[in-house]
Amino acid sequence: MQLERILQSHGFGTRKACRAMIRRERVSVAGQIVDDPFADLATDGLVFSVDGTDWPFREQASLLLYKPAGYECSRKPQHHPSVLELLPLPLRERGVQPIGRLDEDTTGLLLITDDGQLNHQLSSGKRKVPKVYLATVKHALDAAQIQQLLAGVLLHDEPAPIAAAAAEIVDDHQLRLTVTEGKYHQVKRMVAAVGNRVEALHREALADLRLPADLKPGEWRWLDAEDMKQLGVSP
Repeated sequence: MQLERILQSHGFGTRKACRAMIRRERVSVAGQIVDDPFADLATDGLVFSVDGTDWPFREQASLLLYKPAGYECSRKPQHHPSVLELLPLPLRERGVQPIGRLDEDTTGLLLITDDGQLNHQLSSGKRKVPKVYLATVKHALDAAQIQQLLAGVLLHDEPAPIAAAAAEIVDDHQLRLTVTEGKYHQVKRMVAAVGNRVEALHREALADLRLPADLKPGEWRWLDAEDMKQLGVSP
């Protein structure tokens, strides 16, 4: 693929802007400046650099973000900054969006992509992708609350009770809860239904993909083939 087309497809602007960027010697491949916009490059395994920052060629951009509190999972946020502002501009220009939503005050694992098929696969209610949350609650937990959550609780505007796929007490005020539906404010509403209240909420995992221990709030990394396997989708 021609270099100018590669840059354009990766969110660096129009073909004209990308052409100018290349001619100004801002782009390099394998440590060598490439100033020919029409240079034809093999994309398999390609890593190019723009102003010293490396970018792997990705036909589609899919990544994992450690969402901090204080950000909305929306391209058009209402009251807080968009979580997309934590990403470099070229990624935002590709039209990436969160897969599902975490509340403004919820932290943890968030997937972001411009791959519509992946988004559908992971957000479809029919697939019942498990989501694991660590909830800090106001009142001390007991076995009766866990039994209720596992048996199913009735939420407002829902026709039938919704049960947790798994629930365990971590300590007196922390609960690890696995849900598969993805209803609006589901964890908070389920906890409220058993007479408690969520004070803080953190998503630890989606399917078998866990939030990496070395990722800090606000940081992100690309999804790889092993991640896709843990998510139960094709790479």
